[in-house]
Amino acid sequence: MLSTFVIALREGLEAALIVGILVAYLVKTERRHHLRALWTGVTIAIVASLAFGAFLSYTSAELSPRGEELFAGTTSFIAVGFVTWMVFWMQRTARGLRAELHTKAESAVIAGPVALALASFFAVAREGLETSLFLYTNFQTVGAVSTATLGLILGLGIAVALGIGIYRSAIKINLGKFFTYSGVALIVVAAGVLSYGIHEYQEFGILPAPDAFVWDITSWMPKDSLIAGILAGTIGFDTTTSWLQLAGWLSYLALTLSAYLMPAKQVKAPAHA
Repeated sequence: MLSTFVIALREGLEAALIVGILVAYLVKTERRHHLRALWTGVTIAIVASLAFGAFLSYTSAELSPRGEELFAGTTSFIAVGFVTWMVFWMQRTARGLRAELHTKAESAVIAGPVALALASFFAVAREGLETSLFLYTNFQTVGAVSTATLGLILGLGIAVALGIGIYRSAIKINLGKFFTYSGVALIVVAAGVLSYGIHEYQEFGILPAPDAFVWDITSWMPKDSLIAGILAGTIGFDTTTSWLQLAGWLSYLALTLSAYLMPAKQVKAPAHA
């Protein structure tokens, strides 16, 4: 529940802020008649994201056990790559995001309503498709569908509420700190998804040593127990963890967190005579 909540809250708030920036721009520039085109693009992006998530679930259910292992492992690695890129992209472009969206909206308005619908579609679809992929792999990692679904609903609901509150200036939060802390949380969740992908590839036979366990504590902590589910959903803990899984988990966390939390280099202004 916690991991899907973090994913839905972070990604949902990003999408809500993007939509809020575009809506505010059209309203402030007295172009309310273009809002229909904008919301059309947003709606299509949401439908496409839901359809993509349904496609992943349907494809996984129709595969053989061996095929499902390969599919789950591959989508896990792709999801980790996308989420890692997204976290660093947001860290790098957050300050200039508003100006970038304003420029794109201005160009789209000049080109016509179809161009504006496409601009809003791609702005939201990038977040939505990425979220669907990451949530699918996270659902596979956690295993508890009911609690994971509850976390998803709560996260999206709070994200929409915060987005509306920020747009109406009713809520003020430090977005820089929010995205920094939620980025760390997403990296931790992604490490668990990476470990799960390694496990699936080991089961399939692509990666070696599936039975070389660092620990096997299923005798006193079953995989379907509450504690195991909480640990799996938060830090990617597995009751049977191989050495390769542990190495991948630790390496990803160490390298990604150190790069993400590294202070930005300050560019010195040239000295004047």
